[in-house]
Amino acid sequence: MQVDVAIIGAGAAGMMCAAHARGRVLLIDHAKAPGEKIRISGGGRCNFTNMHCDANAFLSRNLHFAKSALARYTQWDFIDLVDRFGIAWHEKTLGQLFCDTSAKEIIAMLRALMQDNNVDLHLRTSARGFEKTPEGFRFLVESDGQATLVQAKILVVATGGKSIPKMGATGLAYDVAKQFGLAITETRPALVPFTFSDGRFAALSGISTAARVTAGQAGFDEAILFTHRGLSGPAVLQASSYWREGKPVTINLVPQQNILGDLKAKRASAGRRNLSNELAEFLPARLIDHIGTELNLTGNLADQSDQRLADVTRHLQNWVLYPSGTEGYRTAEVTLGGVDTDALSAKTMEVKSVPGLFFIGEAVDVTGWLGGYNFQWAWSSAMAAARHLA
Repeated sequence: MQVDVAIIGAGAAGMMCAAHARGRVLLIDHAKAPGEKIRISGGGRCNFTNMHCDANAFLSRNLHFAKSALARYTQWDFIDLVDRFGIAWHEKTLGQLFCDTSAKEIIAMLRALMQDNNVDLHLRTSARGFEKTPEGFRFLVESDGQATLVQAKILVVATGGKSIPKMGATGLAYDVAKQFGLAITETRPALVPFTFSDGRFAALSGISTAARVTAGQAGFDEAILFTHRGLSGPAVLQASSYWREGKPVTINLVPQQNILGDLKAKRASAGRRNLSNELAEFLPARLIDHIGTELNLTGNLADQSDQRLADVTRHLQNWVLYPSGTEGYRTAEVTLGGVDTDALSAKTMEVKSVPGLFFIGEAVDVTGWLGGYNFQWAWSSAMAAARHLA
């Protein structure tokens, strides 16, 4: 089989690239359907981009690498595409855009674009044995026990990272990169819940509250969720990308409130109120009960000195925890790290040392925040490559 462009991986980036590349395009994936991570994203409604998307919302060893692709195909460009297909959407919070109805509409849109572009889509098909040839690249594809040799002028690797292996995620992109002499920036699960081996939060499972979670030098103000295994919720997932094993996570449970001033005022006006009951005005009662064992929250407000109230407030606003780890790739939304950007052209995603070889999407060492940023990187990096191939 001879093609102009062979794309490995029919996820967000692979489909977007296939839909806009020129010539005879072959798209291969070992899954039974394309866009599976799109389908399950955003609770089935696909958080397809973010209105505030820019390079500052991404992690990479080279923080400037993503700027070119993101600037040349922006969130507004993708929103325009969604609008042209009549897909209704809404902003949920913090610029996060979701389909009103179903993530399947995004998949259907991409499939329609691929059909218009005469893309040859092969599902339940694996690819192996990649080789560079004078004409481009040669590799084997296998489906239903039948192997076919493919000769392609251009090879685009869009197989993503290691996140959610039950959906078929593998490290194929990294294997291909290493085969062609490219370095891999350390890969880690990102946007992933924290775990605590002592099960300390099992009794709080299901409780959610607004908080500021800080790991490393980054802090995020969103909800946290206590689970049987540990901590989750948007603020926790965001902070997980900046956390390292053995390091602390700091949680401010009342980031938007002058709780010390409120407690002093209430002490003056209603000193007979119980301290725990008063704190339950700010936070879920079960959470206060849990923290109360650490702080020995006893007595009425009138019994508390200024120093005691300050100590309680300081603990609530600077709760230091040491996670045992994370839930790993099993539930991680994305993979941090990937193909070292030094090897790639920021304008086209082409490997500098191997003309005709491209890496796009999550496989590259560019990882976005929670909230549509990683999908936008998929669209933008795919278009960077596709426009070069047009």
